[in-house]
Amino acid sequence: MSQTQGGAAMQGFFYPRTASGLSSLLPTPPWFYSGDLLTVEYRTDPERVAALLPEPLSPAAEDPGAVALIWADWQSCGADRAELLDPVRSQYKEAFVVVRCSFEDRTYSRCAFIWVDKDFAMLRGIHQGYPKKLGSIHMTRSHPLTEGAPALAAGGRFGATLAAADRRLAQAVITLREPSSSNGFVNGHPMAHHRWLPSIDGVGDAHVELIESGGALASIGATFAADVDELSLFESPTEELAALPVREVIGGYYRQIGVVWNGGRTLWKG
Repeated sequence: MSQTQGGAAMQGFFYPRTASGLSSLLPTPPWFYSGDLLTVEYRTDPERVAALLPEPLSPAAEDPGAVALIWADWQSCGADRAELLDPVRSQYKEAFVVVRCSFEDRTYSRCAFIWVDKDFAMLRGIHQGYPKKLGSIHMTRSHPLTEGAPALAAGGRFGATLAAADRRLAQAVITLREPSSSNGFVNGHPMAHHRWLPSIDGVGDAHVELIESGGALASIGATFAADVDELSLFESPTEELAALPVREVIGGYYRQIGVVWNGGRTLWKG
């Protein structure tokens, strides 16, 4: 992607754009992901979820208080796969909160909060409409040699933690129970996200749109249903995850997945 600025042709998909494009933090899509996901689904007060849905969204018709808290350990790259041989540019972790909503009588998933630990993942989220912030995310890793790791098999126990601004926000422990064809239902729809750009003069927004996006292609690996041994949320002066309190645990899952992301479409402009 190029853009002329001050007479010079600027290259790069996103910031910063330069004459060479070498400094751009992100490659041009499609983007490729392989990762492990630890999911805990629970129910909270439906009005708490509704309060997170800006116009033109409304609560999901069924189970409007359902929430998925997901930890993910990702490796990602552009089409030339160059990042895979420079792992600091490909490996990152994230934790995110997904709820469901409705737009024009269709159910969507929506990421309400999300924390990542790398700058490229954060900027990528801005493009995709994910409200990403920096955080500290850790997950137990599986390994076929189990001296120092759980096996990806029934009985394997996995923990996950999330912190931001030096404060722990969430922690979970699950025990794998049996293979599963499902990874839950909350994060099972196309995503409906807002992309907002505040006006430079401080008056309103210069750009507002609701977009739909999802994986252009997906490969599903080992998937397990799990018992949720612990799910704890903690208060923070700068975060609102604890404002979605756990009223009932629905279930847990662990899944390995590969995804290709290649854009979306505009649903609505404000």
